[in-house]
Amino acid sequence: MEIIQYNESYRDAWDAFVLKSNNGTLFHLQKFFDYHKTGKFKWHHLMLIKKGEIAAVLPGSLTDGIFESPIGASYGSLVTEEITFEQAMAFVTALLKYGKKEGYKKFVLTGAPLIYENFPNQNLDFAMLWQGFQYETHYISSAIQLDPNREIIPRFQRTVRNCVRKTLRNPDIRFEINEHYDEFYPIMEENLAKHDAKPTHSFKDLQKLTKLLPESLKLFMIYYKDRPIGGSLMFYCNKNVALCFYNMMRYKDAGLKPIHRVMYEVVKHATENGYRYVDIGVSQQPASDNPMTPNRNLIAFKETFDAKTIMRNTFRIQL
Repeated sequence: MEIIQYNESYRDAWDAFVLKSNNGTLFHLQKFFDYHKTGKFKWHHLMLIKKGEIAAVLPGSLTDGIFESPIGASYGSLVTEEITFEQAMAFVTALLKYGKKEGYKKFVLTGAPLIYENFPNQNLDFAMLWQGFQYETHYISSAIQLDPNREIIPRFQRTVRNCVRKTLRNPDIRFEINEHYDEFYPIMEENLAKHDAKPTHSFKDLQKLTKLLPESLKLFMIYYKDRPIGGSLMFYCNKNVALCFYNMMRYKDAGLKPIHRVMYEVVKHATENGYRYVDIGVSQQPASDNPMTPNRNLIAFKETFDAKTIMRNTFRIQL
């Protein structure tokens, strides 16, 4: 096993490996990293090579001896094909040996939750824990498991069912998938400002991401007559999971239930297109001293759409 630092000559091979992997997502693609301004991050991506072929990739950054993955993305850590327990152990052994040889001080790795994997496999998690990694943080996310053989609306709690049906009966409320970020972004800014937060992405970021990954981003918009009242920006991370990256509404139009309608449309679209889960994202209290503090109200709201808890775990090891 050999570990080498990524360079641009491997771009196509890297992205091809992620796309055929067991646990890779769009957040692991070099094409995704291209939306960041040049020089914003000190990339230090690694590749595990076996018999001249890529066996695993690890996007990330190295700063003051600390290797962190992801940087500038939601998910990182090792991306592999379907691997055995012994292969997982060998990958972790090689990574730790390489880190010590290169003078790294620490690895901090956050992978995608288990639902993103083609074949759920926790060999890598166990191999890391057995070889000295520890959990650093756990973030609570909520995901809806999709089933093409079940009707969607009956899965929701009664109040949500009534709200969705009311919007479907209202001829003045309509839904469409488009690229009208100029309509969505002001809603997002207004929505997040109520929580003393700002969008992760700039307006130009979203335009650039849509251009780089046109099949992986879709903007779901809800209108009252011709006025935008809410929407959801979906990241289709891999063939398994559709991620609601931003779910937003105009608070003055809350009575029209735009979030209820857009969630129905998101679940319907993902189900019809063969996805296995809709991930509605993390539910933490960002202002809390403890970053793991759950936002109980938000979690409860997501559960009304038949969402269940999944965890996004961060592993660390001091070398």
